[in-house]
Amino acid sequence: MTSATTPASYTESLFGLEGQLAVVTGASRGIGLAVTEALASAGADIIAVSASMPDGDSEARTLLQALGRKFTPLRADFSVREQVIELAEDLAGRGVDILVNNAGAIRRAPAAGHSDEDFDYVLDVNLRSTFILSREVGRSMVRRGHGKIVNTASLLSFQGGVNVPGYASSKSAVAGLTRALANEWAPMGVNVNAVAHGYVATANTADLRQDAERSQEILDRIPAGRWAQACDVAGAVLFLCSRAADYVHGITLAVDGGWLAR
Repeated sequence: MTSATTPASYTESLFGLEGQLAVVTGASRGIGLAVTEALASAGADIIAVSASMPDGDSEARTLLQALGRKFTPLRADFSVREQVIELAEDLAGRGVDILVNNAGAIRRAPAAGHSDEDFDYVLDVNLRSTFILSREVGRSMVRRGHGKIVNTASLLSFQGGVNVPGYASSKSAVAGLTRALANEWAPMGVNVNAVAHGYVATANTADLRQDAERSQEILDRIPAGRWAQACDVAGAVLFLCSRAADYVHGITLAVDGGWLAR
């Protein structure tokens, strides 16, 4: 039991990330940008990676500089295996404490017309890159005896969806990969978990939100009665990256406004 006079220090000890180095992929916008801000606000320095991350001014750089955190931008196309391997090997030598595998892609088409190219592209970005980065950075974490890896799953890690067979396949596999890595690395002090976000108001869902009928159908199913904001997901990621989650291994945490409970 903590003293009532020290709530701030107790909270900081659980959720503070001072002195830690975090990598966030897909960090230039949406959920990735919100996660970047959340981890930096808790004290972490950030390596921000995306396919379009500029070397100069960016929203991510501005946010982190305002917070007084070190910011390192890197660029990689997560659909190109060679670039992902090069990135992973680079990160493995940087002493990364936290890895958030957030980069993702979706291609929408009925299964009967879903091309091999679209299927492969989505699996490369969502699944293969997550495995390669986790393998290389995780190996370094295992050697040092500590680390946190958080993968980005989805409601479609639990459900099948419609017109997104590649995405549903990849996100189901991300949940399975999360459990597999947790089983191996939990004894070595490395936590591997995932966040399964619901319907978030980002660029990826713009078409859905602009379809008034479909958007209302979605809202009717969400007990919270609203689309998630990126910061809703970022809070869950911060928890899984913090000491507060030291005994949490292999979960896929739904952040869905109650969608799965309906």
